[in-house]
Amino acid sequence: MSLSAEHAATLSPESLVVAAGRPPRARDEPVNPPLVLSSTYFGTGPLGDGDRGYGRYSNPTWDPFEEALGQLEGADLPGLLYASGLAAVSSALSLVPANGVLVMPSHSYAGSVTMASEMAAKGFLELRTVDIADTNAVLAAIAPAGGRAASMLWLESPTNPMLGIADMRALADAAHEAGAIVVTDNTFSTPLVQQPLSLGSDVVLHSVTKYLSGHSDVVLGALVTSDADLRAALLHHRTIHGGIAGPFEAWLALRGLRTLALRIERSQASAQTLAERLSGHPRVAGIRFPGLAPDPGHERAKAQMKGFGSVLCIEVAPVDGGTGRLSGAEAADRLVRALHLWLPATSLGGVESLIERRRRHAAEPDSVPENLVRLSVGIENVEDLWSDLKQALDTLDG
Repeated sequence: MSLSAEHAATLSPESLVVAAGRPPRARDEPVNPPLVLSSTYFGTGPLGDGDRGYGRYSNPTWDPFEEALGQLEGADLPGLLYASGLAAVSSALSLVPANGVLVMPSHSYAGSVTMASEMAAKGFLELRTVDIADTNAVLAAIAPAGGRAASMLWLESPTNPMLGIADMRALADAAHEAGAIVVTDNTFSTPLVQQPLSLGSDVVLHSVTKYLSGHSDVVLGALVTSDADLRAALLHHRTIHGGIAGPFEAWLALRGLRTLALRIERSQASAQTLAERLSGHPRVAGIRFPGLAPDPGHERAKAQMKGFGSVLCIEVAPVDGGTGRLSGAEAADRLVRALHLWLPATSLGGVESLIERRRRHAAEPDSVPENLVRLSVGIENVEDLWSDLKQALDTLDG
């Protein structure tokens, strides 16, 4: 690729998303990497063996995205692209040794918790779930008095959907002292808002489906590390278990990555505005967003993030009115149904603003309130987003 590691280190993330992963600069060559649709490569060695070998091992269309993501996360090595976020989760969890101890946030992406729980049920590992924002509780889970130390600490900050903020540096240091690997799901923040490797993490995970690709048109995952041995183990798992990305999806993801800085700038600013307005609305019983000063994670987020993200959550208040009493969950469902611009859908990080009541999913733990609504703020005009939310909230009084 044309952008050296040395040059990449001098660029801001806003420039890197545009410049990284480009082909070499040569006369009449394209500025964008080509889409390569091939499962097979010519052998060039004396035994007919080339560098790529076979389509399950690598693809020229993966390389630019993997290089760009590695540079964005500040890694010394290219990232690894996977068929989905959960394929990346599976690969990361494969680093837990047999019968090892995994410490994971009780509020994390439901797919990660479900996979870890199933592995624990089969005896592959011991799972300890904790409130990741409670540093003392996490430290106790990593190295309990008289108990086995953790083999892996799984971080997610902000957490999904409760938006808890972990003290990432302190927890990573404690995990390393106990001999544990630290994996951080950075999907909510993206490398433009938070770089977990610089805060002590060993491996960074992304659902590329979300902000990195940004257009709700691909399903992909990725892992990034600066540790050559860890990367080799992860690459082996991807190759043997077959969780590989399609080249067209990889090509689309790189194209989406080019606008990441602009999308994050817009969506974060809008999320802050909406959170401030929603926090004073009588139909909102509670709000979770680290950009608000009263939020318990505000100071910690300020210290380790460049912004506060584009996801916020509200708890909708029960309604006593002329239409009869509505529970908080019923009021939340009515709110979602009354929206016109916001889209009721299960995802986040796209250009469109999405909303849903999270406990409608059976996989969400009971500790997630029934009336909690997650909002993923897109790039629409913030006044239009607010107008739609306000009219929907107003319908709860009718």
